[in-house]
Amino acid sequence: MFAKDMRQLLEIVGKECTARGVFTKDQLPEAMATLQKAVDEEKLALREAEHKARQEGVVDDDTKGDDEEHKSGRAGIHLGQRAHPLLKMMNLTLQEEGFILWEAPDDF
Repeated sequence: MFAKDMRQLLEIVGKECTARGVFTKDQLPEAMATLQKAVDEEKLALREAEHKARQEGVVDDDTKGDDEEHKSGRAGIHLGQRAHPLLKMMNLTLQEEGFILWEAPDDF
């Protein structure tokens, strides 16, 4: 995962973006819930913006979503798409009663 993308996810769950870090077994449920809530909030905001644009006649069905700007800062890439691999890893790790440890060359 790119450092910029991981930084966004770690900031959402309140983790420092340091070269070394950990999600303990006890931290995983809250981190997963916080990240999922952010994903759900973005989905809702996107749906509401699309609905408003349709009411105003700005977006038609053929061009839906082509030029949307997302919280991620990149058009077309949703937070849910970025968060999915981490959420999946967290879920599997929690099922195995483990922890997630990362190490990068530098803080990010």
